[in-house]
Amino acid sequence: MHPFTYTRASDVPEAIAAGRRGGRYIAGGTTLVDLMREGVERPETVVDISGLPLRDVVATERGGLRIGALVTMAEAAAHPKVRALFPVVSEALELSASAQLRNMASIGGNIMQRTRCPYFRDPTAACNKRDPGAGCAARGGFNRGHAILGASDSCVATHCSDVAVAFAALEATVRLLGPDGRRQVPIAEFLLRPKTSPDREHDIGDGELITAIELPALPRPLQSGYLKVRDRQSYEFALTSAAVALHVHGGVIRTAKVAAGGVGTVPWKLPAVEEHLVGERPSQSLWATAAAKSADGASPLQHNRFKVELLKRTVERQLRIVGGTE
Repeated sequence: MHPFTYTRASDVPEAIAAGRRGGRYIAGGTTLVDLMREGVERPETVVDISGLPLRDVVATERGGLRIGALVTMAEAAAHPKVRALFPVVSEALELSASAQLRNMASIGGNIMQRTRCPYFRDPTAACNKRDPGAGCAARGGFNRGHAILGASDSCVATHCSDVAVAFAALEATVRLLGPDGRRQVPIAEFLLRPKTSPDREHDIGDGELITAIELPALPRPLQSGYLKVRDRQSYEFALTSAAVALHVHGGVIRTAKVAAGGVGTVPWKLPAVEEHLVGERPSQSLWATAAAKSADGASPLQHNRFKVELLKRTVERQLRIVGGTE
């Protein structure tokens, strides 16, 4: 491991100052420490923020929810407000990683985690995300687990977070605090597609700190859930996944929120699926025709063509689970 300096921030201003000087934030350490061991990340300074007061889960005035950045995955999944208002978030968290990692990893760290692409994590392989301009070994290599949506000539790595898919479906907001004050960024804008700069993955500046994730108030009753399809049933990243939230009133779908994971360079919102659902009555045929739109624009690679059909089936199945039929 490359030598580094460790410092522990006693409060938020101290953390921001250290981050502005080039320090890398660490809370649970479940991602950054691995990357440092592998020689992929080589920060000069690591700033421990685990003691900061960012651990609250608070209902907002209009019926939304604010989850502090340092709430652990396990704490968020088990929190009564999360389970009652947004079960899709609890389910996504419970299907992530292992129990030991969920007890350590923070919500803020989860959405900041970097890809599990094996070429990114191999310092001997060409990777534009790790070394801009080096090329992308995945495009001509074994790419079964890579993206079919949102890829570029520079990068085809998938975003690996499960809960970020739920956040994308619900249209969550990332709350930031930095040297220039507070910002709120929709998660769809916070997580950046690779385009020509895959090494820049997040809309976050030097010294900026994630303070919370805010889930908006949505019409009630709201049925929601998360489905993850993977090669094995534990401690595995998604081949495909689907986060679905539906508000059905008077037998008609009034609000639909749908996103997919395991198939995109970021959690992939599915507006065409949502638009097809709104104003319609739940039925088996509706779920099938809506889900057929989930792979619109897909560009599969040599080894992941199966993801196109798997994505459609995953979305259809989760629509049936959440929405049922008349």
